[in-house]
Amino acid sequence: MRRDELEHAIRAATQIIKDDQVIIIGSQSILGSYTEDQLPAEATMSPEIDIAPMRDADADALSDQLSFDVGEWSEFHATYGFYIEGVGKRTAILPPDWEYRLVGVRSEATNNAAGLCLDPHDLCVAKLMAHREKDFEFVRALVDARLIDPVVLQQRLASIDLALVQSDQDIDVLDYRQRNAIAWAAALTS
Repeated sequence: MRRDELEHAIRAATQIIKDDQVIIIGSQSILGSYTEDQLPAEATMSPEIDIAPMRDADADALSDQLSFDVGEWSEFHATYGFYIEGVGKRTAILPPDWEYRLVGVRSEATNNAAGLCLDPHDLCVAKLMAHREKDFEFVRALVDARLIDPVVLQQRLASIDLALVQSDQDIDVLDYRQRNAIAWAAALTS
């Protein structure tokens, strides 16, 4: 994935949902902070951009519309080689105050609409809390490239109050994931 493809996705998504802002939740939000030339290959290999509508009203319907119009196996995907997955804001488990650290992507290429990308450390927290092997590889590549500070990562992981997390997942599972992610990040500093 490249920055110009992210901008294209922002433009397409905001036109479809008729709003001038969207949130980039998934791994490709890293392109809001770094160009593809600054990133390791593991950070830009996904053809999927997870986008959440800003508005809470009709968020589920708007997310579904994105997935239908420009999602996997759509004409958009066949034409451009990447696709948009419509998601909700609660798709990712994020540390407190993540909304205040969003990184804006707005340009002529986005038709001056804004894609609000997760801060790189917040993105890595979400990846580690998802607890998939590919996510650990993604975060490891960013740490190895010195784009993510493992100490900041540990602090943000530890700041998550699981009692406040709105998730369909069992609290014990989330607690395990949080403890495991903190230990994993701590091992990166030794």
